[in-house]
Amino acid sequence: MAETLKLPVIDLSSTDRISTAKSIRRACVDFGFFYLVNHGVEEELFKRVFEESKKLFSLPLEEKMKLARKEQRGYTPFYAEKLDTSLNSRGDLKESFYIGPVEGTMTLTNLNQWPSEEALPSWKLTMESYHQTVLTAGKSLISLIALALNLEENFFEKLGALDAPMPFARLLHYPGEVFDSNEETYGASAHSDYGMITLLATDGVRGLQICREKDRQPQVWEDVQYVKGAFIVNIGDMMERWTNCLFRSTLHRVMPAGQERYSVAYFLDPNYDCMVECLESCCSEESPPRFPPIRSGDYLQERFRVTYSSQ
Repeated sequence: MAETLKLPVIDLSSTDRISTAKSIRRACVDFGFFYLVNHGVEEELFKRVFEESKKLFSLPLEEKMKLARKEQRGYTPFYAEKLDTSLNSRGDLKESFYIGPVEGTMTLTNLNQWPSEEALPSWKLTMESYHQTVLTAGKSLISLIALALNLEENFFEKLGALDAPMPFARLLHYPGEVFDSNEETYGASAHSDYGMITLLATDGVRGLQICREKDRQPQVWEDVQYVKGAFIVNIGDMMERWTNCLFRSTLHRVMPAGQERYSVAYFLDPNYDCMVECLESCCSEESPPRFPPIRSGDYLQERFRVTYSSQ
């Protein structure tokens, strides 16, 4: 039985930025997860996004497969992904839909796949609005994370990380029933996220768990509770790499809940050409850089290749 976890709550609207940055630092060092409130995404927009998500996933499979994932955009069916590649299972019991950047060059935005307006007339407009609104919140949070790392708050902007960033929204649907009871089944098997930060919105159905000490055996899993209107934010592997493991990219998973579960994960990643290397504020003679520099796009492409070639 998993323990219930009490995560820190970060108020994005606080005028005391230094105090907020200190709270973020503690949260990222201790948990790698926190709640984000007063982030500027209205409850009505959350509601519309979840309604449109349910409409998409309720379409016949043959219709959804017309939008099958290409260039990390579009639909992935049940069992198409296995986040924990060490498992012998078929794959994770979820279906999803990726939406890449909706602003920037036509080369990037034209890669997105959209359901037909005839089938889902409000879908594209709703998702674009959500994408842009969460990006604004994410950029504000990144500036606070810079302060939390004893850097200038515009550090990541100066670095070019948020110059044509690569945000991806991922709609997720977990079924209420387990299709195959002969093997241990996960909605999302144990993994850490790949990029900078993730802002997760859920419908309130339980299932998300985290493991703070990924190398400890046996692993201890703790339930993450739903907080109405809050994002659940977690640090990704790229940010852990940038901070020389000061900020933790925490292992997490989604367990079957016995009822349908919907969520939307928003992955805020830097542009593909941004170099990710140990921050000066995170290394010293006693703590030298643990990872060599790497281009953001190369790092992410390799992580996706491993995930989707494990089937």
